[in-house]
Amino acid sequence: MLGNHGRGLTKALFTRPALALGRLGVTPNMLTVTGTVLSVTAAVTLLPRGHFVAGPLVLLVVLAADSFDGILARATGESSVFGAFLDSTMDRLADGAVLGSLAAWAALTMPAGTLRAVTVVAALAAIVLGATVPYVRARAESIEATAKVGIAERTDRLLVALGATFIVGLGAPQWLLAVALVYVAIASFITVVQRVWIVYQQTLLRAGEPA
Repeated sequence: MLGNHGRGLTKALFTRPALALGRLGVTPNMLTVTGTVLSVTAAVTLLPRGHFVAGPLVLLVVLAADSFDGILARATGESSVFGAFLDSTMDRLADGAVLGSLAAWAALTMPAGTLRAVTVVAALAAIVLGATVPYVRARAESIEATAKVGIAERTDRLLVALGATFIVGLGAPQWLLAVALVYVAIASFITVVQRVWIVYQQTLLRAGEPA
């Protein structure tokens, strides 16, 4: 949803800087790996320690810059199957680091009780379901179907989680983060269902059966 609208903005903002990096000999795959290392490092060093203002701000900058690799690949004609594979794999590591770090913060910092349990479980569910969203799309493409639909793309999930984290860092109650993580988990689940359903319809049509 938000990701679809954001691609045009990031392309307009980052095409020239990305091309400048390309002229220096930087490749899209270098940017992919570097962005992931920076994202994971920022997440695991800042979020579990409760740095909920600096952490989200640093991560949003790094994650926004993460679009450099795709922009550079398309602008220079260096797009490749391996590059797409690497980018998707690295995205799962970065997402897991962010949500896993929030789960660690909740488990280590929040007082024992329902709120802590909900926050930890929601964060873990968001990790699993968030990773399932691109998996469904990849499996769909392996059987020559398409599954690009869904209410919660990667950008949506991260913006909700990091936005709530930032607001809590400014003094909002901790339950707001729990609500945001529950939303991310539920929205990811709905997206998985949407993608499975559309692939099911495509397979029926391919078999000549009514959808």
